[in-house]
Amino acid sequence: MTAIAHSIMLTDGWRRLLIALLAGLVSAAAMPPFFILPGLFLGMTLLVWLIDGMPRPSRRRLPFAAFGTGWAFGFGYFIASLHWIGTAFFVDPALTGWLAPAAIIALPAILALFFGAGTALAHLLWSDGGHRVLALAGALSLTEYLRGHILTGFPWNLPGYALTGAPQLMQGAAFIGVYGLTFVALAIAATPALLWPASGQPVWRRATPLVTGLLALALGVGGGQLRLDMTSLEIRPDMRLRLVQPNIAQEDKWRPGNEEFILARFLDLSAMRTTPDNPGLIAATHLIWPESAFPFLVAEHPNALARIARLLPPGTTLITGAAREEVATSFTGDEATGVLNSILAISDQGEITATYDKLRLVPFGEFLPFRPVFAALGFSELVASQSSFAPGAGTERAFAPAGTPPVLPLICYEAIFSGDLGSKADNAEWILNLTNDAWFTGSIGPDQHFHHARLRAVEEGLPLVRVANTGVTALVDPLGRITARLSPDESGVLDGQINKPVNKTAFSRYRDAPLLLMLLVSAAIVFLRNRAERSSR
Repeated sequence: MTAIAHSIMLTDGWRRLLIALLAGLVSAAAMPPFFILPGLFLGMTLLVWLIDGMPRPSRRRLPFAAFGTGWAFGFGYFIASLHWIGTAFFVDPALTGWLAPAAIIALPAILALFFGAGTALAHLLWSDGGHRVLALAGALSLTEYLRGHILTGFPWNLPGYALTGAPQLMQGAAFIGVYGLTFVALAIAATPALLWPASGQPVWRRATPLVTGLLALALGVGGGQLRLDMTSLEIRPDMRLRLVQPNIAQEDKWRPGNEEFILARFLDLSAMRTTPDNPGLIAATHLIWPESAFPFLVAEHPNALARIARLLPPGTTLITGAAREEVATSFTGDEATGVLNSILAISDQGEITATYDKLRLVPFGEFLPFRPVFAALGFSELVASQSSFAPGAGTERAFAPAGTPPVLPLICYEAIFSGDLGSKADNAEWILNLTNDAWFTGSIGPDQHFHHARLRAVEEGLPLVRVANTGVTALVDPLGRITARLSPDESGVLDGQINKPVNKTAFSRYRDAPLLLMLLVSAAIVFLRNRAERSSR
């Protein structure tokens, strides 16, 4: 292995970039739904060796090579873990198919800039000591945090998700969140690089960081199992749910003339009995449909609302995703109509009693950033609409249907934003995530999306109700365990109840404070050890 390490350290030019690209590719194997954790260990080990072989930065030698190496690593990482995004462009291949290659290449290339910046920052702090893995883990954790927050943010497949494949390991998110897990995952995964080359140190000393990291993982598993065993959960007696997964293909959702077919599908599924002795909808307090259930503005179709009222038993509330139109008046007195991606609560009288409007819209999916530029290049939103969706007003997720415990509503990819769910998360008793992942049917995208939402349940200590058009529709307890689910790409209903929330988690109390503490401690260690190394020369 020493010879291999030396060979990698001595590479340069396109060979160095190729190794970095391959390192990123294998690292992505640790992401959902595969969770092949050794892939991250191998990828991070290669990245450390590549940085080891670079000349130390100086006033004349800035870390451009480190940036390029980190960018190539990130490009491979995101190409592997986000390749499925191209499937959305083939829903209407004649219109958007030509954009698929650009999307598959462009998005990873942009996201990889954060890996490049993190690697360059780490190189500025680099040394010969084992603490250099802390420099790399801290720098990359910082830039990954920025990736999740700059502009609209896109924290998809943070490296910390590698440590959430098992329910036991997943419990760490209740204490430090996925950003904290990102630091831990990167620091531990980089430790095998310290075994080679030998550098004159005894084996036991070189192996100490790796052994310490593996012991930390073992403690994480043991502590997680203890939390699972020691936490008692109670079922909510006041909520009985019926979730509907219609499994309507994306190309059929907005096809002209399909309005009656889609509404009838929802009504028929909602009323069905899964077994002869199942009371069906009559026993449900809440009937829940997925994001964008209607291919029309239901508020403007009284006949549809009347049919929903006839369907609902007395006291049952329908919660459904739906587009709605709102007219806003600007300070100049001009009126503008905006279409919002919303959640509606509809009573048994057919009245819309509560609404929530999506705050975080999907770039290029629901709105076109820098519209004049991209529109001129031929880009458009994927969602069938004459123009971009409008974001909801304000910053809070206010949604309070009558007779419903306080809920944290999340539409589609709003569920991927760890610790950034608004103050309503502090008082919520359950999470509702409505989505339409039909754009990515047949890919790993829906499974990744579902796993991200599961981790929000662990972080917040709240049960999760997730309803998707084509899957994954599921009930998840506050510890992240799936209590019931429908198979992807099946049409059906899921009846069940949710748990009461557990005691407030450390993460829900302190948010990113543990991450900040880890970054400060690691920075102090790197600074002090680097100064000691310089003094000893």
